[in-house]
Amino acid sequence: MYRAIVKWTCYVTIVAMMALNVSVPMARAEMISTETAVSASRNEQNRATVRAFLERDDMRQALVERGVDVNEAQSRIDALSDQEVADLAGKIDSLPAGGSALGMILGVGLIVFVILLITDIAGATDVFPFVKKR
Repeated sequence: MYRAIVKWTCYVTIVAMMALNVSVPMARAEMISTETAVSASRNEQNRATVRAFLERDDMRQALVERGVDVNEAQSRIDALSDQEVADLAGKIDSLPAGGSALGMILGVGLIVFVILLITDIAGATDVFPFVKKR
């Protein structure tokens, strides 16, 4: 009886050791390149920049005003790839917050100038003296 219990225990131990050996992957030690180390650091820095931007009160308020859940926006940002986060982090620092007022004024002025020029050439208005009349 004692011999049967020992034999059964040995079989269970052998099966358990084989199962543990199969499920644990082999550890490998190898050198990583400087680019890999710097890239990982840069990716974390970009994600921190985007998270900090999302944590600003004015940004949270703007999201809530547009009906966007802040937690959902954060989870979507976390799901972005490293390249997408890098692009977003680069744009956060370079783009103005509400657009340029000067650019808007110049754009509207250019559109008004072109419309008046076309109507002046067509003879509907007489605004510009440099347009030859027929």
